[in-house]
Amino acid sequence: MPVKNRFAELLPEITAWRRDFHENPELLYEVHRTAAKVAGLLREFGCDEVVEGIGQTGVVGVIRGRSDTAGRVVGLRADMDALPIVEQTGAAHASKVPGKMHACGHDGHTAMLLGAAKYLAETRNFDGTAVVIFQPAEEGGGGGKAMVDDGMMERWGIQEVYGMHNMPGFPVGSFAIRPGPMMAATDQFDIVVTGKGGHAAKPHDCIDTTLVASHIVVAMQQIASRNVDPLKQVVVSICTFRTESEAYNVIPQTVVLRGTVRSLDPGVRDLAEARVKAVAEGIAAAHGATVGISYIRGYPVTMNTPENTDYAVAVAQAVSGQVDTAVAPMMGGEDFSYMLNARPGAYIFLGNGDSAMVHHPAYDFDDNAIPFGSSWYAGMVESRMPAA
Repeated sequence: MPVKNRFAELLPEITAWRRDFHENPELLYEVHRTAAKVAGLLREFGCDEVVEGIGQTGVVGVIRGRSDTAGRVVGLRADMDALPIVEQTGAAHASKVPGKMHACGHDGHTAMLLGAAKYLAETRNFDGTAVVIFQPAEEGGGGGKAMVDDGMMERWGIQEVYGMHNMPGFPVGSFAIRPGPMMAATDQFDIVVTGKGGHAAKPHDCIDTTLVASHIVVAMQQIASRNVDPLKQVVVSICTFRTESEAYNVIPQTVVLRGTVRSLDPGVRDLAEARVKAVAEGIAAAHGATVGISYIRGYPVTMNTPENTDYAVAVAQAVSGQVDTAVAPMMGGEDFSYMLNARPGAYIFLGNGDSAMVHHPAYDFDDNAIPFGSSWYAGMVESRMPAA
């Protein structure tokens, strides 16, 4: 594939961008330095339009092909934000910002899409318009939703959209994708159990919130095992159990439980929410306690359109030859889902080799993956909008 050779030539330059982003991580929407550098580079490349401040701190670049006979517009997305983690890689390009690091490879995603943008602006060997999307706040901030809500799709007439994420454990330069659900919906909840506190030596005078909360924790596991179709996936995890007292001899008045629900099907998502509430309320009532429940829906399911998945597979095979087209869905969340809710498209994994897992302090993006990722981004534009 001719794109591949150009990205081998550009590898030192793209690697330098990536390591600069890695040294200077920023969180959520506070990606001001990163966004400014991205916008500056897009202007240097000669993009036809560069707009900052979409979805607060997102950046959009527009590259028009040599012709535009059909009015086609394809969007390509990368995320820019880092994580609040203390880096332990020992790399020469390690984070210079205490308590922050690019532990998920968004530095690599941004650099690869910049490389693709430079190539597309140089060659313009396509019929239509490419829109490169640099998103803030993927790590829990919903930056993808913010950009969609800001009218990005309508403003630039984006018709289909594609995203990519590196994945440790897959060979460098390999790809993995599936049609349908790729990553899970991510919801969270708080349950406040209120009873009657008192002395631990006189439990008969109390309504023991630790006992009630413990029953709730155990019973929540029946949602996956007894309420949901065994052929469908759901994860219900209670991750925090906090009482108002740390004393050895006090039955606390309240206990707070916090947890998450992950699902791949909208019907299962609705069922799980209903069961979390019903289980907590029923057990509390049976013990004479009360509960207050706050249930917050997070990112929706990342759902690949089957037709667009086929397009993504074809380009990946041309770039790499190593493509798993039936990778198992992952129960992590991804706010590219909001863009896929707005437009058809697909989300693909790119192998990062035998590295630490994402969100680990020893993780680092493998720069050897750059030519493959940049080639795929550029290849999606050229294949979906072939030159007239």
